[in-house]
Amino acid sequence: MSKFYVVATPIGNMGDITLRAIETLKEVDLILCEDTRETRKILQKYNINTPTMSYHTQSKLAKVDKIFELLKEEKNLALVSDAGTPTISDPGAMLISKIKEELRDVEVIPIPGATALITALSASGLPTHEFTFLGFLPHKKGRETLFKEITESKRTMVFYESPHRILKTLESLVKFCPNKKVCIAREITKIYEEFKTGTPSELLEYLTKNPIKQKGEFTVLVS
Repeated sequence: MSKFYVVATPIGNMGDITLRAIETLKEVDLILCEDTRETRKILQKYNINTPTMSYHTQSKLAKVDKIFELLKEEKNLALVSDAGTPTISDPGAMLISKIKEELRDVEVIPIPGATALITALSASGLPTHEFTFLGFLPHKKGRETLFKEITESKRTMVFYESPHRILKTLESLVKFCPNKKVCIAREITKIYEEFKTGTPSELLEYLTKNPIKQKGEFTVLVS
């Protein structure tokens, strides 16, 4: 029976990879990568010479057919994303679903590790006993509805945001929930890691006055 490993990789600091992840990536027959160029950086650092193949949102059906063919040949595969845990706001989720539906003899095995969602929650200072994860917010359709949901929620709400939209997002939070406590976690585990907490207007003012702080990937948490 072939095995399909879902392997978490570091979200920034390469030292955060687990020993089990390194061992797994060395032993499988093929590594499926969101971007082979990104994955190659960590493979080179840990002397992992396993072949790679790209699998991402734009991958054609033929790529899925190839993956299924390898699994039917009892090859062991690993899935990684560019950073963090695959399938969490990641195209790998659909692939796992298809494998479980159509190749029931294949064992899907998670190799846990870093994820920005939990890492941000752990150091945010916001309530963590209950939370809702929204992934990446939609650019247009449904965006206002989600902000209304955030406003009415009794749980901590968590979502990812890009540097190109972080100011717009904070403006929306000022509009819909001006008095809520918000934490923005930027460049988690990297050299310029920063956690900043305040009201939406305070954080908007902070980022507006410090444009360099608008760079990097953001995890936003709303109490």
